[in-house]
Amino acid sequence: MISIDRDDPARADVHQLLSEHLADMYATSPAESVHALDHSALSVPSITFWTARENGDLLGCGALKLLDSPSGPAMHGEIKSMRTTARARGRGVATLMLRHILDDARARNLERVYLETGTEDYFAPARRLYARHGFTECPPFAGYTLDPHSVFMELGL
Repeated sequence: MISIDRDDPARADVHQLLSEHLADMYATSPAESVHALDHSALSVPSITFWTARENGDLLGCGALKLLDSPSGPAMHGEIKSMRTTARARGRGVATLMLRHILDDARARNLERVYLETGTEDYFAPARRLYARHGFTECPPFAGYTLDPHSVFMELGL
């Protein structure tokens, strides 16, 4: 059975997965278009980080970053660091993680969840996953700027 729980991005197996994620991002996109976070950036208080595991084995990870709101509590979030291990791909781990993140966002009464992903073919499965769950393309958000290598998506909750 797959379980999703809060975890430490600096944990050895997670750190390795995040390092692979960053390496893939830099291999597929220009450096100025890479917005993935490393383990230390994922450890800040505004980010909740989870891993998916089966019998203790890491299958994937994902995070929810609360976006600043000038008028009070955060009303929007951003999905960060969605990644599955190579051996877990095709098993529905990304769908489980996305549903978990969205359930958490709803429990926090967030109004909208955003994400940024790439335009390259490498990112096509991610774009399809998000579209299947109701995300639609939107303008840049939270300090992002237009970039031919980025797709911005949103989902109203």
